[in-house]
Amino acid sequence: MKIQGSSALVTGGASGLGRASVDKLLSQGARVVIADLESSAGAAIAEERGPSCRFFATDVTNDADMRGALALAQEMGRLRAVVHCAGRGGPLRLVDKHGEPGSRDLFEAVVHVNLIGSFNVLRLAAASMATLEEVEGERGVIVLTASVAAFEGQIGQIPYAASKAGIVGMTIVAARDLAARKIRVCSIAPGTFDTPILAKVSAEVRESLAKSVPHPARLGHPDEFAMLAAHIIENPMLNGETIRLDGAIRMPPR
Repeated sequence: MKIQGSSALVTGGASGLGRASVDKLLSQGARVVIADLESSAGAAIAEERGPSCRFFATDVTNDADMRGALALAQEMGRLRAVVHCAGRGGPLRLVDKHGEPGSRDLFEAVVHVNLIGSFNVLRLAAASMATLEEVEGERGVIVLTASVAAFEGQIGQIPYAASKAGIVGMTIVAARDLAARKIRVCSIAPGTFDTPILAKVSAEVRESLAKSVPHPARLGHPDEFAMLAAHIIENPMLNGETIRLDGAIRMPPR
């Protein structure tokens, strides 16, 4: 799928991996909608980037919000690509330090945003793309964001790991389901990346995480995620795959 001249939507596009994906797609000639929370910097970022970039305040778990964001993307041009980066974390132990069971509410909240949100984006984006004419044998591409935690979740990551494992599980099924519609689906599973969330931890923790990556021994850069997202969009044979982007890291228990 050619990026130049297409319309794209990036959820979580106001920061981190999403913001890098917005800039990458714009640099390759796409018109891009940033779908992020109203409290985000999305409106300011879109204004800075000019008329090819628009912002739509979006909670990815809300049908009306997502339909509005997708409609705006279709207004800007035929929506051929969605990069879904919106998500959240939340530490949780199964038994807390007081001997009480871990919070079911927190588990459900993380799964609701990460997994139910991904399903909502997937189904609504696919329905929107399915109305388009084919271009060189395809209608569109949806890129989801999983995590290496789906495979080696660390202690305290049970809601996050479960939600990201669900995304991995959906990927091949979604690709097979949407094959008849000529829509491809892939997921990227990042390792430790230099994002605003990681910026909140101490320098010592960041340094330790960087050293744990075999090669390159550093945190990933958001633009490296964006490079892969763009390649998935452009490579017609990439479908149904979850691609680890992690410098060969395998996460320890803690």
